[in-house]
Amino acid sequence: MENNVENSKVELEVEEDGQVVTPWEVSAKEGGKIDYDKLIDKFGCQRIDSSLIDRFERLTGRPAHVFLRRGVFFAHRDLSEILDAYEKGEKFYLYTGRGPSSEALHLGHLVPFMFTKYLQDAFKVPLVIQLTDDEKCMWKNLSVEESIRLARENAKDIIACGFDASRTFIFTDFNYVGGTFFQNMIRIAKCVTLNKVFGIFGFNNEDHIGKIFFPTTEAAPAFSSSFPHLFSGRDNIRCLIPCAIDQDPYFRMARDVAPRIGYQKPALIESSFFPALQGEAGKMSGSDPNSAINVTDSAKDIKNKVNRYAFSGGQDSVENHRKYGANLEVDIPVKYLGFFLEEDAELEHIKTEYAAGRLLTGEVKKRLIEVLTEMVERHQRARAAVSDEMVDAFMAVRPLPHMFD
Repeated sequence: MENNVENSKVELEVEEDGQVVTPWEVSAKEGGKIDYDKLIDKFGCQRIDSSLIDRFERLTGRPAHVFLRRGVFFAHRDLSEILDAYEKGEKFYLYTGRGPSSEALHLGHLVPFMFTKYLQDAFKVPLVIQLTDDEKCMWKNLSVEESIRLARENAKDIIACGFDASRTFIFTDFNYVGGTFFQNMIRIAKCVTLNKVFGIFGFNNEDHIGKIFFPTTEAAPAFSSSFPHLFSGRDNIRCLIPCAIDQDPYFRMARDVAPRIGYQKPALIESSFFPALQGEAGKMSGSDPNSAINVTDSAKDIKNKVNRYAFSGGQDSVENHRKYGANLEVDIPVKYLGFFLEEDAELEHIKTEYAAGRLLTGEVKKRLIEVLTEMVERHQRARAAVSDEMVDAFMAVRPLPHMFD
C-alpha cells in the first residue's frame, strides 16, 4: 500500500539527510551519491520489481526497454493499476514535459523522452508534452520572448526522438493555457493551501507569487479534461507520467487533489538522475558545460569531455589496476554505458573485465565515446530534418482521430 506522505514536507526532510531533491535542485551529501531508497521511503512511491517488468513484456509483446531492464526507471505510483486497466481494454494517455531553459539539450534531458517514445510505441496511446516556458521565465529570469523561443528550439530536439505525430500533441504554456485547462488549474489551486504548497515545494516568503501558483500549471495536464480537443466527452481517462523522480512533488499534489475535484489520480513511472561527468553527487546540468554531454557536441567534444572529466573508478596506476580492478560503484563511464549500451551481454562483459582489472579505464572510455558519438550524431541528423512546419504541426490544436488505434 502506498505510504500516505503525498503532502508532507519532503524537501525539508531530505535536506536533513544531506541530500536535496526538488524540481529545481538535486544534490547529494558531499562526497556521496543520491540515496534512492531513502527517496522512495520519503516520497512514498514504490520500487519497480521484476514482476512489473514481466507484465510490460507480456502486455506489449515486446522486450522491456533497456531503461526498465537496468533499473533506470525504478519507481512508480499506481503503475499496477494502469496495467490492470489496460489489460481490461481501458485506455490511458501519457504526459511528460520539459522546462526549456537552454538551447541545447544534454543526454540527461533525452532519457525521459527516449523512454516515453518506447511507451507510446508499445502501448499505442496518445501523448501530451508540456513545454513549461512560463516556469523558466520565472525561475531563470528569462524574458517571455526568449522563453518562447527556447521552447520551440527544444521542441525540435523532442520531435527528433521519433514521436508519432498522429498520437502526439506538444504545447507550450504561454500558447495553450486557457479554457478548460485553466479551469482545472483553478480547481487545483482552490484545494491547495499556502502552507501545503510551501511544504511540498520548499517555497518561502521571498518567492514571488508566480512560483507559488505555477505547480497548478504542471499538475493540470494530468487530467484529460484539460485537453478537450483530444478527449472531448472523455474527461476522466487515466494518465501515466514518465518523469525523473525530482518531478514527483508536482504529482503528489495532483494525486491529493484529484479525488476532491472528481478525477482519477495520475500514475507515475519515475527515473533516477543521469549523473554528471564528475560523479553521482548530482545530476547532469546544462549550466555546467563540463558536466554534460550536449546533443550539439561534436565527436571531438565528446571524446574530450569523456577523457578529461568522466570520473573513473579505476586505480591510480596500471599495476594497481591489474591487481585490484575498478570500483564500478563510482565509475561514470560504466554508469553511462548502463544507460546507452544496448547489448546486455557486452555490458556485463565490460563490467566483469573492468572490475577484475583486465580492462583499463582508457579502454572503457573508448567504448563509451563510440556509443555516445553514434547516438549524438544520429540525433543531430534527425534534428536537422525537423522543420518549423513540423513543429507547428505537432503543436497544432487538433484532434488525433486514430490515437488509440
